[in-house]
Amino acid sequence: MRILVTGSAGHLGEALVRTLRDTSHEVVGLDIVASPFTERVGSIVDRAHVRRCMEGVDAVLHTATLHKPHVATHSRQAFVDTNVTGTLNLLEEATSARVRCFVFTSTTSAFGVALTPPAGAPAAWVTEDVAPVPKNIYGVTKTAAEDLCALFHRIRGLPCLVLRTARFFPEEDDSKATREAYDDGNVKANEYLHRRVDLEDVVSAHLLAIERAPSLGFGRYILSATTPFSPEDLPDLRANAPLVVRRRFPDYEAEYTRRGWKMFPSIDRVYVNERARKELGWRPRYDFRYVLDRLIAGEDPRSPLARAVGSKGYHDRKFAEGPFPVE
Repeated sequence: MRILVTGSAGHLGEALVRTLRDTSHEVVGLDIVASPFTERVGSIVDRAHVRRCMEGVDAVLHTATLHKPHVATHSRQAFVDTNVTGTLNLLEEATSARVRCFVFTSTTSAFGVALTPPAGAPAAWVTEDVAPVPKNIYGVTKTAAEDLCALFHRIRGLPCLVLRTARFFPEEDDSKATREAYDDGNVKANEYLHRRVDLEDVVSAHLLAIERAPSLGFGRYILSATTPFSPEDLPDLRANAPLVVRRRFPDYEAEYTRRGWKMFPSIDRVYVNERARKELGWRPRYDFRYVLDRLIAGEDPRSPLARAVGSKGYHDRKFAEGPFPVE
């Protein structure tokens, strides 16, 4: 199978190309930035370039996007051009080339305001049934692109799966308060309870999506580490997260104390990956139990693939107040 990977110079794009090169598939990396994982340098906004890249392609893994870190540095029009028009170009050319399936990488950020319950309410139990309420141009354009995928499945019969990924980037948190209060490893370990996923698990979900798209037709799926929590935990998670974590993992406190780490006092949302596990057959390996066991053993909890890809950054310059400016 010939697979086109857009955004091949980015975190997920590189990881997909790295993985696919070790299979029997032929992979073509497309990105606006030249890299060892990019065969076709150019923009998805360029329709003619997209058409050339689509020749002989059987499946598309569309990861190219402007991200949340670009909201403060790029115009809204740039977001529309890349995330909406670029996706439209790919869908149009994919149907013209009779591509077998299209997998679109979206984001849990698309849920936007729906992720934060009002004061005093339990933590949010976030499934695919939660209606997105985008809070910035990033969320607006990603949900618009998702809807384009649904449209092309409906009117053109193109099998399209949308994968809403949780956090997998290795860069520091964008919140200054979080960076000042917690060690970076502490933040990421905590997030495996409710809002983070390892890069290797994200890749495995994308490859499963290629296999399952023709039979599923269309679907939206949350990709996040399997949470240990249940809906019954939601009130306590919002009021006293350490209490709930202690119930599930009595050994976590000793390791956290040894490292000088601490649990978040409150957790306001929990991403639920049940549909992806059921319909895609996805079996994410990296969860809080796995991470905690690696920490106790004195090992790096990241997957080999995440370590190999490493940090990419989102800009060609550094910022004084954090890894990227916040709108």
